[in-house]
Amino acid sequence: MFQHALICTDLTDSMSRLARVIPGLAAGGLRRIVFFHSVPIKTERSVPCIDEEAIAASRQQLESLIASVPAEVQVVVEVASGRPTDNILKLVKAHAIDIIFLGMPTRNLLAEKLFGSTTMELAERTPVPLMILRPQLVSTYTTEELTLRCRNLFRNLLIPYDGSRGAQHLIESLQHQVNESSESVLESCLLLKVIDEGMREELRGDTPIKTAEAQLSAVGEVLNPLGVKVETLVRTGEPLNEILSVAELYDISAIAACSGNINRLLGWSVPSLTRDILRQSWHPVLYFPKPKS
Repeated sequence: MFQHALICTDLTDSMSRLARVIPGLAAGGLRRIVFFHSVPIKTERSVPCIDEEAIAASRQQLESLIASVPAEVQVVVEVASGRPTDNILKLVKAHAIDIIFLGMPTRNLLAEKLFGSTTMELAERTPVPLMILRPQLVSTYTTEELTLRCRNLFRNLLIPYDGSRGAQHLIESLQHQVNESSESVLESCLLLKVIDEGMREELRGDTPIKTAEAQLSAVGEVLNPLGVKVETLVRTGEPLNEILSVAELYDISAIAACSGNINRLLGWSVPSLTRDILRQSWHPVLYFPKPKS
């Protein structure tokens, strides 16, 4: 589905390990891979300046990790100073990136507000999808396991679907990605509809399960022409818990998500299922940016 990837690492989040499994990433469809590290601005005598020594050392460290590059794959190393998010967005344009890889530890909203999150900030500004991995898991894989994981990242997707604008945009985005790719690796999608048990009964309708099944069946008809195997599932319960439970029970490689909310994804008070998935899922999350308003 994707061919040009930007892999961002702070060199302590285990994302740099992906440089050792280029063949696995290539098997997952990638043909251009850009590794990026952002070096903080150095302050000497209260005067900000670029730390050229740190940039050179970081570049050397990343380049030393790259191994076994297939002939059909181009690998580039980029190191720059400044705000990470701004640099990432510049590289997206410069290298025609269509997917950004980021490491993001599981955390709660308070920790995020206190310490910040490049991933959550980027989720609001990115023009291209994000593949979000958990550094805690990436660090535990052997090279062989990580290679296999990279081969299958885009193969079997769990798609929580609620009929919202964001959910519809997610389906349209998947259609676009598969149609634009000459060698799509997407094999199957599991469409999941969760009937929120906390919702007032009169808002669910008389036959919520049948209505949900019909809704998912219609979405499946849209995806079937892509040559993708589509399964549907309806659950009742708390949406986030049910999504994470299904992700464990079924053979999926990533959870696909999209925020249709035109308000800030980082807001304190506005509930957001997509935001909670980004924060709490241990499975890889394929995040599509919100549709343009």
